[in-house]
Amino acid sequence: MATTTPADELTAILLAADVSGALWEAVDSGRMADLVPELLLLEMEQDPIHRHKDVLAHTIAVVAKTPADLLVRLGTLFHDIGKPDTRRIDAREGVTFRHHETVGARITKHRLAVLGYDEATVDAVTDLVRLSGRFKGYADGWSDSAVRRYARDAGPLLGQLNTLVRCDCTTRNDRKRLQLQEHVDHLEQRIAELAEADRRAAERPQMDGAAVMDHLGLQPGPDVGAALQFLLAVRRSEGDLDRQALQHRLDQWWAERQS
Repeated sequence: MATTTPADELTAILLAADVSGALWEAVDSGRMADLVPELLLLEMEQDPIHRHKDVLAHTIAVVAKTPADLLVRLGTLFHDIGKPDTRRIDAREGVTFRHHETVGARITKHRLAVLGYDEATVDAVTDLVRLSGRFKGYADGWSDSAVRRYARDAGPLLGQLNTLVRCDCTTRNDRKRLQLQEHVDHLEQRIAELAEADRRAAERPQMDGAAVMDHLGLQPGPDVGAALQFLLAVRRSEGDLDRQALQHRLDQWWAERQS
């Protein structure tokens, strides 16, 4: 009979049909204090003056909005885990949690390893937590290089990271909620457009300039550039051709160009 590990137990809670109810039951019964003791520290007021909702309630609400994807649910469960250690209050800025994602990533890595999750899961969820706050500056305007960096840093977790970002919005203000979704939509569209532009920029025709000049008996000049553009268009529309077929197409193009 297989032994149930703490990781198995937390996974069962997070993949329950009523994940919110399962999480609150684990908290109220005291079991969460054994599984993820850091989570209980989130039961605090973010702002002792204006009495905003506590971070634990926010966290569980965010988890409840996510699809039943274990990495996403672990990421949302831990995405604010660094806030208690980074909470600061001053008269000018109020409550701040600077670098809580970085601190939270360290806590996440340790706690998931202790629970017994495999290395790939630990690394993926740690990355989700570390990157969970990166999107916050997008509304201020990102350059293309910043968009590429976001996508590159997320790597294969990009879709799950964006899901986390979409769900990390529990406001009842419809305008703010819709605005966040529109910003994520816009970011995803820019990522796709830049990826396509980069792909096309990286494409090369099957023959290089030297091969074209040798085959057609040309000297360096505009004709060589035009031939390379033609060959690139052939590759984009027809894929790779064998050498003989490609040279035949080039000969046809050259004959038509000369005439």
